[in-house]
Amino acid sequence: MKFILLAALLALLWLWRGSRHGVHGAASRHGPDGAASRHRAPAPPRLQMMVRCADCGVHLPRSDALPGPGGRLYCCAEHRQRGER
Repeated sequence: MKFILLAALLALLWLWRGSRHGVHGAASRHGPDGAASRHRAPAPPRLQMMVRCADCGVHLPRSDALPGPGGRLYCCAEHRQRGER
């Protein structure tokens, strides 16, 4: 009989604790007036044109490429110097 009473008490405690956390979890998703807060999702990163290094052929974003002679693009200063020779 003690085990049944203890199990019932633990079950009630578990249900009470779970319902208490559920209420607080839902409240944290709402603003002060109880309405759901409107958070904007972060904007996705802008797409960039990918270009190819004129020396080694590796592809990299256009913003990271180094311009060289004749409008060619390079991935690093060393490859740009090789292209100038």
